[in-house]
Amino acid sequence: MSLSRPSGPAATTLAPLLFVLLWSTGFVGIKGAALNADPFAFLSVRFVLAALLMAGLTLALRAPWPRGRAQWTQAAVSGLLLHAGYLGAVAYGIAQDLPAGVMSVIVGLQPLLTGLLSGPLLGEAVSTRQWAGLGLGFVGVVLVVLGREAGSGAYAAPALLAAVFALLATTLGTLYQRRSGADIPLLGGTAGQYAASAAAMLVLTALHGGAYIHWNTEFIVSLVWLTLALSVGAVLLLLTLIRRMPAARVSSLFYLVPPLVVLQAYVLYGERLTPLALTGLLGCVGGVLLASAAPGMWGAVTRGRAG
Repeated sequence: MSLSRPSGPAATTLAPLLFVLLWSTGFVGIKGAALNADPFAFLSVRFVLAALLMAGLTLALRAPWPRGRAQWTQAAVSGLLLHAGYLGAVAYGIAQDLPAGVMSVIVGLQPLLTGLLSGPLLGEAVSTRQWAGLGLGFVGVVLVVLGREAGSGAYAAPALLAAVFALLATTLGTLYQRRSGADIPLLGGTAGQYAASAAAMLVLTALHGGAYIHWNTEFIVSLVWLTLALSVGAVLLLLTLIRRMPAARVSSLFYLVPPLVVLQAYVLYGERLTPLALTGLLGCVGGVLLASAAPGMWGAVTRGRAG
């Protein structure tokens, strides 16, 4: 038994919106975990739990597993890029005192980088209107972070390098998953991704020599939320969207993440939004609307299936 593909207006409209909402909570959640644990040790626990959950779902639903060495290898490579590489770098950068908003804006360059590479690597055409939307969204993201972080000092080089590495990992992971992962079973393949990522994080934890975790309430809440809502819910949505939508359109959704991170920080920590940041929020929304032009981001969830 395999999972059926969602259909109908509710699924086509809510899937991208739900993904953006869940994904945006990851930066705040990682900060809560990073304050109480070595980033690689924390991700080791998270990926082991996520692998067990996905394996359990695969068995319970009698869903297929990857077939043969090639599919298992593809699942592992996708996992090392989308999970170990991306999240490992994000967690390390935030643990090095890079604010979540700054991390999210650097990773927010992904749509431009994906749009630039999707043509030569995937043969997907990016229209002038979509390029305009990607550019507008990027400007909006920059304005949001400048409005929030104006006047702050320089950030440590290792933290900024980690953010750049996260950007490269998530971009390459999206393109690789789009090109090579369309035929890999969703549940079983994701379990394989997390298993490979857990192995990588365990090695990094040993090399980093920082295997400490403070099992307090803040860490446990962050771990549970990030494992269930992000590693299972948001990642399954992301992989589904990648399979059914062009890479540039999926990536345009990430422009909505930094504004939501700022809004969450306002609600949780009372950080005020400046007029410049509010202008950036509008730019991000407008950029997504332009970049998701015809045949339509929402309709493409069901119509634009990967071949």
